Amino acid sequence: MRRPPIPGIVLADSWLAPYEHVIKMRLKLYDGRMEELARKFGSLEEAARGYERMGIVRDADTGEWTYREWAPGARGLWLIGDFNGWNREATPLQPDAAGMWSVRLPANALHHDDRVKVHVLGADMQRHDRIPAWIRYTRQDPQTFDYSGVVWDPPKPYRWKNKRWTPARVREPIIYEAHVGMAGEEPKLHSYAEFTDNVLPRIAALGYNTVQLMAVQEHPYYGSFGYHVSSFFAPSSRFGTPDELKRLIDTAHGLGLAVLLDVVHSHAVKNMAEGLNNFDGSGGQYFHAGKRDATHPDWDSCLFDYGREEVQIFLLSNLRWWLEEFRFDGFRFDGVTSMLYLHHGHEAFNNLGRYYDDQVNGDAITYLQLATTLIQRVRPGAIIVAEDMSGMPGMCRPVDEGGLGFTHRLAMGLPDYWIKLIKEKKDEEWSMGDMWYTLINRRYGEPNIAYAESHDQALVGDKTIAFRLMDAEMYTHMACDKPSLIIDRGIALHKMIRLVTLAAGGEGWLNFMGNEFGHPEWIDFPRDGNGYSYQYCRRQWSLVDSPLLRYRFLNAFDAAMLRLAKETEWLGSAPARPLNMDEMNHVMAFERGGLIFVFAWGGEQALSNYRLPAPEAGEWEVALDSDAAEFGGFGRQDAAVHHVTDEDGCISVYLLPRTAIVLRRVSQSRPCHLPPM
Repeated sequence: MRRPPIPGIVLADSWLAPYEHVIKMRLKLYDGRMEELARKFGSLEEAARGYERMGIVRDADTGEWTYREWAPGARGLWLIGDFNGWNREATPLQPDAAGMWSVRLPANALHHDDRVKVHVLGADMQRHDRIPAWIRYTRQDPQTFDYSGVVWDPPKPYRWKNKRWTPARVREPIIYEAHVGMAGEEPKLHSYAEFTDNVLPRIAALGYNTVQLMAVQEHPYYGSFGYHVSSFFAPSSRFGTPDELKRLIDTAHGLGLAVLLDVVHSHAVKNMAEGLNNFDGSGGQYFHAGKRDATHPDWDSCLFDYGREEVQIFLLSNLRWWLEEFRFDGFRFDGVTSMLYLHHGHEAFNNLGRYYDDQVNGDAITYLQLATTLIQRVRPGAIIVAEDMSGMPGMCRPVDEGGLGFTHRLAMGLPDYWIKLIKEKKDEEWSMGDMWYTLINRRYGEPNIAYAESHDQALVGDKTIAFRLMDAEMYTHMACDKPSLIIDRGIALHKMIRLVTLAAGGEGWLNFMGNEFGHPEWIDFPRDGNGYSYQYCRRQWSLVDSPLLRYRFLNAFDAAMLRLAKETEWLGSAPARPLNMDEMNHVMAFERGGLIFVFAWGGEQALSNYRLPAPEAGEWEVALDSDAAEFGGFGRQDAAVHHVTDEDGCISVYLLPRTAIVLRRVSQSRPCHLPPM
């Protein structure tokens, strides 16, 4: 493929010119890999159909079964299960020269819901019963806690009710991050079916347009939040069946919601009984052998060898499987920073050279470029979000420009900033300049998903924003008839923090399930340390549903905030630009999408006739007021009052302590010129 002499990301950012040769080398490696896959399989898309060749596959014409497994170091493989009485010698597989083992079975040998495993004699001469690597469903025995693979071939496959949904319908993703298992109120494991019937309608009613599902890929330890994956092609059976997951996605599409899979290709669980670790006994295979990058230093998990063709095919096919079989609309890639660097993000990114030195994992770069290319070809318009805290240039630029091809990256510095600010300073000490710089400091031209908090800030050992602001007072004074200055302050700041982050922090938005109404407490999964309790592993929807409690006010504000964002499409507009940063009065004002956002962070006194430069002359009305009574405020702002620009192009507003207003222009009067920025 002939490429332009200078990569597009270098043309767009002259600071990258010293690293042009590295960017070109990355493109050369990508092009070479694409050519190799095309030569062997016909195209990248065909290479990613590995699930049609590997694992337990049924011939559509004859009904016969074929089981294939890649295990180049193994000395012997035998398929075992209900079908042969778990006889470890009855059904051997035969290898080819490339280490691909296979066996063909008659149509009546296997049946839907049969349990299966593969017995492996490894290169190390050790024998283990393993779960097939490409298995599409697993199940844990409730008595022995042992996992087995399951043949999933229902006589009546799921019939989709909504025609193929187009993720391009979502212009700016407004994402509701959710965990199915903890999505109900009862202290138990909750199901795909319960989420479909009880939670999806809430998400749609609030105004979100995207659902991001965590913990879908099978994982043996519930408390890992789904990030220690064992069976990459299997939806977690603890929440229900594959067909129940399909109904969830189908229903979401019917509600106008795109659905993203929180996909984990950054590492895999070390467990040998359930996962891929040392599958063929060679010590490597899917993962790096030896000390270098054998395991993640923080996560105690296995790290993929992204340069090995079979591993690339496995992971690329995994992406296509979720897109095709389950009709996901894209992915949030977990742990991208860990993938990109051999130091896994443990070193500072204090100069541009750190993105192009010998600590960058070139194999991971190539894999991610292949992955994003595949996703967009299979699912045009797909949303592909990178969890990257390093700020790698070009992360969200097209591969052909020298980028990595993601559509968005998570603005991970924002939640860290808010938690640090709340922990370390009184709100009277917050700096408008620091806050503004944090909100707007990102690579423009590479869309960010802004968020004030996610599941990370809700885990045990940490606290959500609501809990940090109000803490124990939430247990006693969230009732509407119980006055509390702590609760008043907490609710006011909760609304302001979320609004300012949404308004200025990115080109998309993410909220973790329940944080929209200030869900109290933390998340703690059932474990030995808490007596395997589900007390803190659930969402208390009754709190927000009660007319007697203040949670409903935060919920109402969230819905109003999102409604205005969608109506005015400010997330798709140019970045926010400042109108006023007043450190003395703790006032911040900026413009975005034709709206004026004004935040009065001070808690001491009201500011009457406060003058602000307006981006356009005319008449301005209050489109959103955080102090409105319907949002748990005191209703002190008169929404009927309009603000008209004066001869200097300014408006005068009445600012109340710890409140935010959004102004929308309603008429034109005379030309107005803002001073140069």
